[in-house]
Amino acid sequence: MPATTRPAGGLAALAAGLTLMAGLTLTACGTTTTTATPDATGTTTTATTPEATAPPCRTAALAWTLSLLDGDGAKGEGDRSGARLTAVNKGSGACLFAGYPGLEIHNGKADGIEGAGSGHPAAVALPGRAAVTVDLRYTRRGAPGAGTWCVRQHEAAVTAPHDTDGTVVPVTDAHGKPAVLDACGETIAMAPPRRAGAGT
Repeated sequence: MPATTRPAGGLAALAAGLTLMAGLTLTACGTTTTTATPDATGTTTTATTPEATAPPCRTAALAWTLSLLDGDGAKGEGDRSGARLTAVNKGSGACLFAGYPGLEIHNGKADGIEGAGSGHPAAVALPGRAAVTVDLRYTRRGAPGAGTWCVRQHEAAVTAPHDTDGTVVPVTDAHGKPAVLDACGETIAMAPPRRAGAGT
């Protein structure tokens, strides 16, 4: 029985096609994907999604809200209460929210308390109209060990990560009504920023 042979060029084309298929990945909304694919010369080329190279988010390009999670200021977990800082990308193009935002709450020019997070959180890509949230935990006035360094304020100063221009954000309750944040201590604990649904 005669032997069957295939042209070497056909095998090379088949192998290149399989390699290309293996290099393709599905990209979820808001994620950054880098795909490395060898070309015919053996050189590896790298492609990234547009969001990965987006410019940094700026304070003025974001719509900010600061809401108490406990609504009327009721007791949170133990002696800790919670709030949520949200920023929505107002533009149509993507930007990169890379790090913790700045958060300061002052009683006039006297006592003040600042937000503080731990570590270096992953950058969050924000397409147009997308939102990022940062959960906050603080010690309530009057809680055991709260001390006397406290602020009671209806607004906070915020800045986007690595930006120097800030803005003032009113404090609201869980229903969007004006509220007061009453916190004690030197810092308000900040959770790493995370993507949220648009308009939240």
